[in-house]
Order: sequence, then C-alpha cells, then structure tokens
Amino acid sequence: MSPVGVLRQIALHLERAGAPTYRVRAFRTAAGVVEGLSHDELERRAAEGTLTQLRGIGKTTAGVITDALAGREPEYLTEVAGGAENLPDGGVLLTALRGDCHTHSDWSDGGSSIEEMAEAARQLGHEYVVLTDHSPRLTVARGLSAERLREQLAVVAALNAAYADAGTPFRILTGIEVDILDDGSLDQDPDLLAELDIVVASVHSQLRMERRRMTERMVTAVSNPHVDILGHCTGRLVTGRGRPESDFDADAVFEACRDNGVAVEINSRPERLDPPRRLLRRARELGCRFSIDTDAHAPGQLGWQPYGCARALECGVGVEDVVNTLPADELLSWARER
Repeated sequence: MSPVGVLRQIALHLERAGAPTYRVRAFRTAAGVVEGLSHDELERRAAEGTLTQLRGIGKTTAGVITDALAGREPEYLTEVAGGAENLPDGGVLLTALRGDCHTHSDWSDGGSSIEEMAEAARQLGHEYVVLTDHSPRLTVARGLSAERLREQLAVVAALNAAYADAGTPFRILTGIEVDILDDGSLDQDPDLLAELDIVVASVHSQLRMERRRMTERMVTAVSNPHVDILGHCTGRLVTGRGRPESDFDADAVFEACRDNGVAVEINSRPERLDPPRRLLRRARELGCRFSIDTDAHAPGQLGWQPYGCARALECGVGVEDVVNTLPADELLSWARER
C-alpha cells in the first residue's frame, strides 16, 4: 500500500464526513512530507520508530504510514471509511450524474489545488467538473479579479491539454460563482463571463434584504443571459448556529429561472441542503430544471452529491430534469443555447 495514497484517502474520507479542517490537514500535511522522502529513508524511520521526529508527522499518521509500508490496511483508514458510508442513497439520479457544476479550489476559498480537485472528481467517476471559484467582491473568500480569473483559465487549459495528451476522458470546465450584487447585476466583467463554460450566480451579501427588493434582485440576475445556474437560492444554513432563509417571492424567481432557461441548484452541502423541500417541490411544479452540485471546497466533499440526489428524488425530480446528467458537450450546448 502506498503511504501517500493511504494518507490522502483518509483525508478524503474525513472531508466527506465533514470532519474538522485541522484533522484533514494533518493527513494531507503528512502525505506531503512522505512524498518528499526516499523509500529507503521512509522504511528506515518506520523501523526505528523515528517518523514522529519529522515535522508534520504525528503519532496517528506515523502509525498509518507504518501499517501501509507493512502492507496492512491501517485501522484508522478502516474506521473513517466505514463512517463515510453513512451517505443517503442517491438512487437513479446519482447513477445518472456525469459531473459537478459548483466546486472551489485554493484559488479562492477552497483548500486544494485545481489538479487535486479534478483528480478527486475523476476518481469518483465524473466525466467533468466545473471550476467555479468566487468573484472579486467576496474578498473574505479571495474572490478572483478579472486578471486572476484569466490566469486561472490558462491553468485549466494546460490541465485539459495534459488529460487529452494522456488519452484521459475527463475535462475541467471553466466557470465562476459570481456574486449577485444588490441591484441584481453580476460581480465580474460581462465579456469575461461570456467566455466561461458555466456561470453560477449566488447571493452572498444582504441576505436579509426586504422581500420585494430581494425578489427583484434575484429575477434581474437570472434574467442575465450569462447566468446558467442559480446557486443556493435561500442562503440558509441548517447546522450549528444556523442562518434563516432569505425572503423572496419563490414563484417569481423560479418562473424567471424557467423562462430564462436557468437551472436551480440543489446544493448538497450538509450545512446548506438548499433549497428546502417545499421550495424544491415548487420549482419542480413550475417546470424548472436543476443542477445537483456539491459546492465542494475540498476533494472529499465532491462525494456529497448523494445528499442532493436523495432530496431531489423525494421531491419528484427526474433524471431528465437535471442538467449535469448531460455529457459535457451537451451541457455546454445547453448553456450556449438556452
């Protein structure tokens, strides 16, 4: 067993289970340390019991490394892998999904590189992943200026070229999670938005805006021809101290989504699960399409789609209603033609 692979696998399981960041970071840090050592030194230190003398390796990670070198499955891996199996049954929707349209990397507030996020998505069996880092106004999330976004597009192009050269049937699609400003305009250069494959538009500020103004704000945003997906529409948080839903005329917003061909996101993050079931049912009744996304900020979180799939099935959403059941080329055609 590869110690580096096992350490990263544990980190993925911990992320999927929503473990504290410091626990995940311990295993990713240890993997980075091990990757920098020769196999001989690693085996020598394991035999001598001196792995913990290395900065970034503690008692638990040293035990995992020692077990992996001996060809044993570490008990810690068995434990966390078992806990990660407690995901809901995503049923036919999970099977039908081809990709994830809302993900973040360390270019904004994600914890891992674009390449790590892409590789985790590929290992899950996805055909594509859409990279949607934040827009500039969200400074707390290191939102991307137009200049940084253009730099990111070059990185994505290089990674896609490497996949193509290797004959790997996987693509990173370009995108952004663009802030919906108070007046419904979008927080990025319109010409640059037009270059992206998928644009997710979300409200991140003034979440308690008065109902009429919030409705106008959201309708204006989804009426913008650059917007493809309305992200986490109520802005609610359902864990910890929580956060109440934004107040808006759901019928008006969902009708605008339907009429403009904008998909309503079913956000699978366990602390969001947005929209709530009553609004998800209403959006379906009004004829909306959907995108079941993880809003992942770490590789393991890409495994959260079962949460969204289970809720969608409960509310009568079918495979044909979900845009990321489409192959990449058909998804891009939908985004261009809607």
